[in-house]
Amino acid sequence: MEKRKFIWFFIIISVLLLISAACQQFEDKGYEMGAILEEIRNLDSDDSEMALIQKGKEIFDETNTVLPENVGNNLSCINCHGEGGLGPDSPMVGVTLLYPKMHHEKWTTIEDRINGCFVRSMNGEQIDEDGEEMKAMVAYFEFLSKDLESKDDITWRMDNNKDKVPVPNVVAGGELYSQKGCIACHGEDGSGTSAKGGPPLWGEGSFNDAAGMARLNKATAFIQNNMPKGKEGTLTDQQAADLAAFILTQKRPVADREKVGDYNLDPDLDYITKDRREKIRKGEFDWTELDVVEE
Repeated sequence: MEKRKFIWFFIIISVLLLISAACQQFEDKGYEMGAILEEIRNLDSDDSEMALIQKGKEIFDETNTVLPENVGNNLSCINCHGEGGLGPDSPMVGVTLLYPKMHHEKWTTIEDRINGCFVRSMNGEQIDEDGEEMKAMVAYFEFLSKDLESKDDITWRMDNNKDKVPVPNVVAGGELYSQKGCIACHGEDGSGTSAKGGPPLWGEGSFNDAAGMARLNKATAFIQNNMPKGKEGTLTDQQAADLAAFILTQKRPVADREKVGDYNLDPDLDYITKDRREKIRKGEFDWTELDVVEE
């Protein structure tokens, strides 16, 4: 028993050290949040290029308010990429250097990726690829990445993926949701508490079942890396998997196939779709059917 406790203690300390190292690398590169936000505020808004960057940040921070016709829920980019994309958890610094890249068996541009978020995470409509809003968002991301020369300079991005997760326990996840204080930010009903603070985790105001966060491995990794706030990295693999399973088995929007395709219905992928969700809630789903779940 003592040996098992030591192993878990070692794992937790290792995760905390990795997060601390990522944050330090982020700061060493000069991306201290306050400084770069001040730089954005001081941009000359009379300059069309600078104004575009400022507009991009506004869209990023207030997506569901600025683009209500394109956002079908209560989320904004900042909900997953905190602090204007400058937080060390999921920073957007350097993202423009990662595209184009192969994604879902086709070459994807940064514009494609942005629109992918609009129809999946935002459960909404694509924005015009050549429109001012798209140009503004790309300009903002390019501004955040302006001091980097190549993707090799990006050393701080944490991997919100897991190769394997333990068999989840949904009931235990529901208990953890209360015990770990998730309710304070996300509400007892998962509908969230504020536009910028605790976003909705399920229900009509949340992401749909084709969003990356609807995958068990991504949700588990994201939760373990970033939650609870102030105690990031303290959840065990089992606790993070239990919480992810509890959240993903709650009702959420079903993705529009005409917009997103059907890749997330691939049985080899670990998206918790409506069909899987219903089986789980009835106790008829074998978690080990998912390749990512340890047998």
